[in-house]
Amino acid sequence: MVKKSLFLTVLGACTAAVLCRGQPTFYRDVQPILESHCQRCHRQGEMAPMAFETYAQTKPFAPAIRDVTGKRLMPPWFADPCCGHFANDPSLTPEQIKTLAAWADAQAASGNPKEAPPPPQWVTGWNIEKPDVVFEMPVAKHIPASGDVPYQYLILPTHFKEDRWVRMSEIKPSNHMVVHHAVAYVRDPESTWLRGAPVGVPFSADDLTDAKLRRDAMWTTSDILLVYAPGSQPDQWPHGFAKLVPAGSDIVLQMHYTTHGHAMEDRTSIGLVFSKEPPMKRVLTLQLTNDRFLIPPGDPDHRVEVRGTLPNDAQLLSFFPHMHLRGKSFEYNILEPGGRVKTLLRIPHYDFYWQLSYRLAAPLPLKAGTTLQAVATFDNSKNNPHNPDPDSAVTWGEQTWAEMMVGFFDVAVDPTIDKQQFFVRTGAPPRGGH
Repeated sequence: MVKKSLFLTVLGACTAAVLCRGQPTFYRDVQPILESHCQRCHRQGEMAPMAFETYAQTKPFAPAIRDVTGKRLMPPWFADPCCGHFANDPSLTPEQIKTLAAWADAQAASGNPKEAPPPPQWVTGWNIEKPDVVFEMPVAKHIPASGDVPYQYLILPTHFKEDRWVRMSEIKPSNHMVVHHAVAYVRDPESTWLRGAPVGVPFSADDLTDAKLRRDAMWTTSDILLVYAPGSQPDQWPHGFAKLVPAGSDIVLQMHYTTHGHAMEDRTSIGLVFSKEPPMKRVLTLQLTNDRFLIPPGDPDHRVEVRGTLPNDAQLLSFFPHMHLRGKSFEYNILEPGGRVKTLLRIPHYDFYWQLSYRLAAPLPLKAGTTLQAVATFDNSKNNPHNPDPDSAVTWGEQTWAEMMVGFFDVAVDPTIDKQQFFVRTGAPPRGGH
C-alpha cells in the first residue's frame, strides 16, 4: 500500500507533460507561451509598460508573471465561460499557468537558446499585417494637464479612386495614456455629415460656428470602420469577410481624450489592409444603445437594458461592450418566443481599463425579426473604487465621470447591402421587441 500511494503521488505531480521533463526553462517552455499569449502587448513600442521578448527582459518579472497569471488577471479576458466560444480568447490553460509558476519558483532558468521557438513575425508598429495604406493625423493634438477635453473630430480624405474592401484595420494612438477611445467612421461621398467642418485638423463641436454642424457632430448614420479602446484588438475579419470604404470616402476619427496631470500630445494613425478579392460577406457594425437612463446616488446594482429586432437576416460575428467607470456587468442576449433568454456573451466583471472585443469562434446566423437585448449594470456606490462621485445621480455623457451604455456588435450581410439598406424592413412583422 505504501508503494502504491507513492506511485500515485509521483504520477499526480506530472500531470503537466512539460513539468515531467524537469524544471521549466525560458526558451523551451516559457517563451512559446509569451509569444502566443502576451507579446501582442508586451513588446517594444506597444501599450504594455514592459516587454517580454527576451530572457533578460522577462526574468525580473517572473514572480509577477506567476502571480497575475495564477489569479487570471493576465492575459485580460472577461467572458464568462458559461456562454459562447470566442476565437480571440487569450486565456491560458491550467497547464500553461502551472508552467509559468514552476518556472518562477525554480529561479527562472534560461535553458538552451537552441530550444527557442521561431520568433513571431511582428510588423513593426502594428498588430495587423503590413498596412496597404496608413492615415495619420496631419498635426498632433495637444492635451492639457487637467480638465475635460471635448470630443475631437478629424476628417481624413482617403482619395480612393475605387471602392476598397478592408480585411484588417487598426487604430494606433501615439500616446495610449491619453486616448480613452476612438471611433473611425466611413463618410461616403453622398453623406452630408459634417460637410463644411475643417478637414485635416482636430476640432470639437464647440469649435463649430454653425448650429447644424454642432448638432451633426453628436449623431451620424455613417458606418463604423473600427472602434478602439484600451485593450481592444484590431479588426481582422475571416477570409471572405470585409468592410467597404467606397471610392471618394473620408475617414472621420472621433477621439475621446483624457488628462493625466501634465500636458501631452497624441498623433493617432489608422492602418488598413485591403482584401485581395471581392468578399462573400460585408461586415457592418451596429449598436444597441440606451442614452436615457438615470443611475441614483449610491445604487450598487443599477440595471439598464435596451433591445431591438434585426430588420434582415445576418450573421453575428462579434461584440464590443462600452461603459465608463461605474460599469459593473454587461451581457448580450437573444429574447426567444415564450420568454426564453439565450445569453450570447456575459461579462460578469466589466473593467473600464480593459475594453475588449469578443469574436465568436464561428458566425451565428440570425433571422430577420430576431430580438437582441443588451443588459448593463452600474455600481454607483462608495464600494466602487473607481466611482468619481457616489453621491450624485448619473446620466449619459461623453466624459468618464458620466456614463455610457453601448453594445456594439458586428454582423455580416450580402456584400451589395449597405447600412441604410439593411435597416429597410421587409417581410413579416418582427417577433416582439422594438
